[in-house]
Amino acid sequence: MKKGTIILLVILALIALLVFSIFGSYNSLVALDEDVNTQWANVESKLQRRYDLIPNLVESVKGAMTQEQEVFTAIADARSKLAGAGSTSEKVEASNQLEGALSRLLVVVENYPELKSNQNVTALMDELAGTENRISTERDRYNTVVREYNKAIRSFPKLIWARMLGFGERPYFEATPGAETAPEVNFD
Repeated sequence: MKKGTIILLVILALIALLVFSIFGSYNSLVALDEDVNTQWANVESKLQRRYDLIPNLVESVKGAMTQEQEVFTAIADARSKLAGAGSTSEKVEASNQLEGALSRLLVVVENYPELKSNQNVTALMDELAGTENRISTERDRYNTVVREYNKAIRSFPKLIWARMLGFGERPYFEATPGAETAPEVNFD
């Protein structure tokens, strides 16, 4: 073989290797991106379940007590904010606000024995507690797939292809500041 032919074959082999690397990286990035999208959809479905349960719970509790209007207003406001949220970060913020309002409602229910004995309230509280557990699980799973995706787009050589192909970092589902403090309900 001629020296020119060998050089041409080597160059073609390197180009083919580069093309296969790009396709492989692209396909794996698309798969990871879809994993993130799928897991976020799972989080949203659990948030929707919570969103749908809240009116039933609020109405049941309202029927038994009317003096805690502030808690009901906070829940209604947070629920409206969640319904109008567009981006992932807006949904996270609204969900966290709703979670705080629900925590205050749970404290109120604990302080009213007649509510705790109401079967409708008890059943709805159990449903809500189960939903909150599901949301927590799905958030954890979402953060896991986001971590894998973000690691992939920041690792060499996928880093190069991710930037060229428009794959950017995805946000984690994080608690809002102050979430580590239990809510206080003041009956004064």
